[in-house]
Formats: sequence, C-alpha cells, structure tokens
Amino acid sequence: MGKDEASEYEIRDRAAWIRMDSPENRNALSTTLLGELSRHFRAAMEDPRVRAIVLTGSDGVFCAGADLKSRGSGIADGAGDNPFVEILKQMREGPKPVICAVNGHAFGGGIGLIAAADIAIGVYAANFAFSEVRLGVIPAIISVVVLPKLGEHQAMRLFLTGERFSATDALKYGLLHRVVEEQDLESAVQAEIDAIAKGAPNAVAAAKRLVREIPQLAPDDAYACAAEKIAELFASPEAAEGMAAFAQKRSPSWVETRNDEA
Repeated sequence: MGKDEASEYEIRDRAAWIRMDSPENRNALSTTLLGELSRHFRAAMEDPRVRAIVLTGSDGVFCAGADLKSRGSGIADGAGDNPFVEILKQMREGPKPVICAVNGHAFGGGIGLIAAADIAIGVYAANFAFSEVRLGVIPAIISVVVLPKLGEHQAMRLFLTGERFSATDALKYGLLHRVVEEQDLESAVQAEIDAIAKGAPNAVAAAKRLVREIPQLAPDDAYACAAEKIAELFASPEAAEGMAAFAQKRSPSWVETRNDEA
C-alpha cells in the first residue's frame, strides 16, 4: 500500500476485504478515503470471485465519521454528486452482501456505514455516538440509512443528545447483529461469508433486493412484486441446479469446499 492511500483492498476466500486505514485521523471520511471506498466497492461488486464484501477499520477504530479537519469535505458536498451518498447507495443497492466488521469505535458517518451494510458484527469494546449536534450540525445524510434500523423512538434521543452508547446497546437498538470479543471478530465474519457462499449468487442478490424493496411498496404492489420475483427465480438455471442437487443429495455447483472444511 502506498503512503498516500487511506485504505487496503484484498480478495480473501470468496470475500473482498476493505480496510479503512488512516490512523492519523481515526479513519475519518476524508475525500481521499471516500474516493478509495467507492473504487473498492465498485471493483468488488464486479468481481465474479467475490461472494461478499467486508468493510472494517484499523488500529482499534472503525470510523470517526466526517473529516473535521477539512470541515466535512466529502460528506458535506452537495446532494447531486456527494461521494458519501454514492457509497451508501453502493452498499445498500449493490447486488452483493456487505458485512461491516466493526473493530472499534464508530461515530457519525461511521455509523452510517454500519447502517447501510447488510450484516454488522461489532466488538464489545466499541463505542458509538451521533455527536453531530455537539458540533453544530445534524446526522442528515446518514438518517436515511439509520432511521430504518433505529426507528424514530431510539433515533430521537440519540440524535438529540449525542451521547455515547455501547456495542451492547447498538445490538439492542438494531445497529448490530452480533457482538463478539475482539479476537473472535474475524472468525465471526468468516462464518457469515461461508453461510452466504452456500446460497446461489443470483438468489442471494435477489434476496437482498427483496429486503430493500418490499417494505417500500403498498401491500398489493408488494404481493405482485414478490409473485413476479419468485416465478422468475423458479424458472432460472440456478433453481434447476439447486433442486437437482437437493434431489441428488450433493452440493450445488456454486458451493466450493474450503480446505479447512474438507
């Protein structure tokens, strides 16, 4: 990794690992980091080897949020070409599952990244806060992804007070799916990758879209959309292979056996 880079990108065992790595500003969302994250997510979404994408931090910090030294440059850009908005959309709308491995503290925009992910696992030592109001601003952009997770009840208090809360609280609030000890984080994430890789790639992508789209529809439209999707998938080559594998008591073609699973 060059000295000017703020992140690392690695393909490892069916997953793309994106590590935010700018310890001098606690992985704050600088213009440089935002640009790199966008490129990494685009590459991972397009790489056929990648079944899941992992976003994590370095040096015991996940992400400190906006880059305050540059007055929020990047996050505070106009909506039309805001790079942070584009990253949140890549995470939520891209076809591949995104897992946040929350290795440490996350504040403001860092929590937005977690909320935009499909799966989030954090360590007990992590603390969280929507501290924007204490700086004279608000968690505006991240509210789009955070409110569906927190709901109005929890978000109101956390947004108004800016108080820190623990990983256990984040689990209770719905921001995290699991909380583990630091030494267990990578193995917990790998277990999620392994589980995802057992699913058919197109079906996994369709399941992600389903969760994002159905809640936005009126009931009748939701039923119609769901019926169309299931008819399409039942007629797909993946479904034919999956059902044949089930009948023949074998693994479907998309399942690869890892060396440590053999």
